[in-house]
Order: sequence, then C-alpha cells, then structure tokens
Amino acid sequence: MMPELKSHPYFLRPRSHNPDYPLFVFLPGMDGTGQLLRSQMPSLAAAFDVRCLVIPPHDLSHWEDLANHVVSLITKEISQRRCQSVYLCGESFGGCLALKVSLSAPHLLHRIILSNPATSVSQPSWLLWGSQWLGVLPDNIYHLSTLTLLPALSSLNRMVPSNRRALLDAMRSMPAKTMHWRVSMLRNFKVHPGQLEQLTQPVLILASAADRLWSSVAEAKFLVKYLPNATMSVLPKSGHACLLETDVKLFEILKQQNFLDFSLPQPETEPDLSEIIGVEG
Repeated sequence: MMPELKSHPYFLRPRSHNPDYPLFVFLPGMDGTGQLLRSQMPSLAAAFDVRCLVIPPHDLSHWEDLANHVVSLITKEISQRRCQSVYLCGESFGGCLALKVSLSAPHLLHRIILSNPATSVSQPSWLLWGSQWLGVLPDNIYHLSTLTLLPALSSLNRMVPSNRRALLDAMRSMPAKTMHWRVSMLRNFKVHPGQLEQLTQPVLILASAADRLWSSVAEAKFLVKYLPNATMSVLPKSGHACLLETDVKLFEILKQQNFLDFSLPQPETEPDLSEIIGVEG
C-alpha cells in the first residue's frame, strides 16, 4: 500500500521491525518513492532493520538539504535502537545522495552500497544532456513519454510484470517539473577524488554491464580507484534498475562479497512486509 506522502523526506519501514538488527537505509532513484526495493525486502528484512527514504514528488531540495535531512533521520533512528550499525544503500540518483550523506556524516555509517550510482564523474550520461525539454512538457505528455524511457531504465525481460508496472508507476509519480529538477541536480553533481579518499568505510558498488542509461561499469571502476576500501560487483546481464530484476538478489551478493560482518540473526517470526508505514523525521 502506498502511504500518504508528506511535505518533506521521511522513512518507510515494514510494520514489523527489530532494533536489534543492523539498520539498512535505502536511498531511491529519481522517483523518490522508496517503493522499488520491493523484490529485495523479504531477504533483507530477515537480517536488517530496513528503512526506505521517500522524497515527496514536489520536493525541489538541493543536494545539501536532502543530505542533511537524511542525516537527521538516521540520527533519530540510531538514538532509538540497540544496534548502532548502519548500512547505507543508494541506487542511481540515490547513489549520489549516499555519497553526499557519507561525506557529511561518515561517523554514522558502517558500510556503504552503491547500485549503478548516477554520479557521472568519469563521463556524462546522455540523459543529462538530452533532458532540457522536460521542463516545458505538460505532465500528461511527460507521463506518456515515460513509456519510451522504460527500456533505457531496465532490462524488462528480467523483471516480472508487477515489477515492470511498479517501475512505470514510480516514474509517473512525480511531475515533469520535478523530473527536470532532479536531472539538473545530477548534471550539477560534483564529488572530487580527494573527497572520495576520505571515505574509509567498506564500499560495495554494483555495476550493470547492460545499463543503457549510464556507463555504470566505467563509473564503478572510477569510484573504486579513489575510494580506499571499495570493491565492485559486475552484473553482466542487468540493466540500470537491477534491484527489480528476478535474478538479482542483493542479500546474496552481500554475502558473496563478504560484505556482512555480523552473525546473521534468526528472527523468531517472519517479518511482516504486507504493509509499510511512514516514519517522521
């Protein structure tokens, strides 16, 4: 169920959650819905206390404001829990935000996961230079145009129909003005190698070899070069929105990459993922 959106960024969480588990914070792509971790939730929720950031559809915050808000939300969560470990996971646009959050408050974070981060540090994406028209499109025309963008965002043949529909709905959840603004944020995103070298936490970068939107493998190689404790995992057949693909199991990748440093807890009951609720910050 899609909860009522608020006027500022906030966290979603499963109704059943456990403060004894490490906190797993997911920062979404440009859609900002926080709903597209759906395929990964059952396995992640068995070992993590999951939160998904929601950025309201009319939110036009700058990087610094968004990062500060996420830091405040994480700080509040930490103050209410016994387990202090925080895993920060950013996808695409959320990968940029994850780097901003990490540079702003590195002391809060235990490990960092970047899935096809839209940093474009090594080279620009065609989306950044071909999106000027978004600001003048009426919302109804923009919503129709999302159908043409869908193949660029994903390997549709690797998704079940419900996830393809969820991706389309997420793209259509924000007005054209917001899409234009968030693309402009990516165009103006800056992070310097010297800043990356300050992040000493373990970082895992997922890079889709079949990404039609970004040069994700080249970007991951660039980031690994400067992040002092980073590794990359290449997904040879995956598209940009890889976390919605049936064969991509994020928790299994974390295990394979030895990215988990705790004894996996055994929950007494299965986590209730039937509904998510908003958590105010």
